[in-house]
Amino acid sequence: MVYLKAFSHAFMHALKNLLPIIVVVVFFQVFILQQMPDDTFSMAIGLLIVALGVALFLQGLELSIFPVGKSLSNQFARKGSVPILLSFGFAIGFSAVVAEPALIAVAQQAQDISEGRINALTLRLLVAVSVGFVVALGIFRTIFGYPLHWFMIIGYMLVVGVTYFAPEEIVGLAYDSGGVTTNIVTVPLIAALGIGLAASIRGRNPLTDGFGLVALAVMVPMITVQIYGIIVYSSPASDVDLTLNLGQDEAVPAGAMKMLLELATMVRDVLPIILTIIFFQYIVLRRSLSNPRKVVFGFILVIFGLYAFVVGLKLGLFPIGTSMAEQLIALERFGFIYLFAFMIGFATTMAEPALIAVGQQAEQAASGKLNGNAIRLLVALGVAIGISIGVHRIIVGGSMHYYIMGGYVLVIFLTAIAPRYIVALAYDLGGVTTSEVTVPLVTALGIGLAMNIEGRSVLIDGFGLIAFASIFPIVTVMLYAIVMQFVTARKEVKS
Repeated sequence: MVYLKAFSHAFMHALKNLLPIIVVVVFFQVFILQQMPDDTFSMAIGLLIVALGVALFLQGLELSIFPVGKSLSNQFARKGSVPILLSFGFAIGFSAVVAEPALIAVAQQAQDISEGRINALTLRLLVAVSVGFVVALGIFRTIFGYPLHWFMIIGYMLVVGVTYFAPEEIVGLAYDSGGVTTNIVTVPLIAALGIGLAASIRGRNPLTDGFGLVALAVMVPMITVQIYGIIVYSSPASDVDLTLNLGQDEAVPAGAMKMLLELATMVRDVLPIILTIIFFQYIVLRRSLSNPRKVVFGFILVIFGLYAFVVGLKLGLFPIGTSMAEQLIALERFGFIYLFAFMIGFATTMAEPALIAVGQQAEQAASGKLNGNAIRLLVALGVAIGISIGVHRIIVGGSMHYYIMGGYVLVIFLTAIAPRYIVALAYDLGGVTTSEVTVPLVTALGIGLAMNIEGRSVLIDGFGLIAFASIFPIVTVMLYAIVMQFVTARKEVKS
């Protein structure tokens, strides 16, 4: 009965969060395009399935990933073995990312568009190893109490430096690869790991020391993928086409078989995390889970929730988003494209499950300093601004190097002056904006614009919008904290 009540609350909450997307779509169809799509009923069903998936997923997180992540962190902290903790961090980071659907999709698109010059499997392994390394690095930082802002300032100075030398074909892809590492499975698990570890170590603050792992997981792949691009594009192009063409000649499975295959894909995405947890819980710690039935039930809810979520998006939103982008380009009224980019960026971010989850965790960790809903509004505004600027770059044809470098120089400056309690959270919030809702819509928009605007390259100009969606939430959240600190200081002076 308790689970049913919590589920119904989560379901209604998910429907409320999807309302902005419905408003944006209806507004553009009725007032701008002046036509309603043929599959309106399909879209409505899809939205209900999305809400169902989000509700199931969040319930599953509360029963499995959150408590298990925090429990493992507590046990490792009490055990006091730094090598084991770092190994656990690497394994969790690698396993959570290597089978990430958004990363697989982006890597395959990059391989196809580059005609095999960029290898999809190499790209995925490189990003997964990078994330594993930085999660271990973040745990090391939390254990020894090193401030995050120095890691981020030095790290993004490296990002800007490498971007200057990287070939233009790899820059957008590298930033998108960093962005898609953070999904609705990875983010809650890594966040729970960091918060649980900080809460277990005396002298550590869950807000300032617990957050930051997601930020590092976004940053380092940007560096490694650009270095990979420098190596790949410094050598002559291979005559061998490495593009894989698997299964195109086979009949597409239908009905129950297709559903089972898609569900099996979701199990595959979550399986590496489950195996990592089992290995460290039973082999390394040699202890059983405190409530295995509850945890198993939670993981089942996560899998079915993720499945319903993705199916609902495919059925309800993606076809509409793609067709609307094409229709807006055909209108040749770029003002509407900017407006659509801004509104869809805001709406999709407000509906992002990972942002909802991290916003709730931040509110709990901050003990009254932060409001979860205010955080979501600030992040959504940052995403909307970022996507609009990214769309402007594609339309006018500017070099992405200078936009990205300028954005991160601003981020580095704000990091140096922002209140310390907000830095780790701001960077993490920049990472959680790019997940299952945002990535497909934003990627489709970027590639659609590049394909339909004369003189644009899909590989050079089509990728990169996700990067802008990641940068500007960091800016808006830090600016908000800086302004609030200034207002508070003024009030204290007057009193």
